[in-house]
Amino acid sequence: MAWGILLLAGLFEIGWAIGLKYSQGFTRLWPTVGTAAALLVSMTLLAVALRTLPLGSAYAIWTGIGTIGTAILGILLFGEPATALRALCIVLILVGIVGLKFAAGT
Repeated sequence: MAWGILLLAGLFEIGWAIGLKYSQGFTRLWPTVGTAAALLVSMTLLAVALRTLPLGSAYAIWTGIGTIGTAILGILLFGEPATALRALCIVLILVGIVGLKFAAGT
C-alpha cells in the first residue's frame, strides 16, 4: 500500500513540476493554483508513505518518478530535445528507482 501511495505522490510531483512551466513564474492564476494543489497532494502522500517506507529510498524514488515523468513530458509537451543520451539517462534513473525499491526490502 505504501509503495502505491509513493507512486501516486510521484505522479503528483510530475504535475506540479509541469505546472510550474504553465504558471509562467506564478503569473497565471489557475496554473499557479493547480501547481500549488499538486504540490500539497504530492507532499502529503509522500509523508503518508514515509510512515512505513525508509526515508532514503522513498525520497529518491519519489524524486526519480518526478524526474523521469517531467523529462518525458518536457519532450512531449514543450519540444525539448529527445536525444539518445537523454533517453539513456532516463533509463538509468529508472534502473536506479527499481534497484532502490528492491534494496528497501519492504
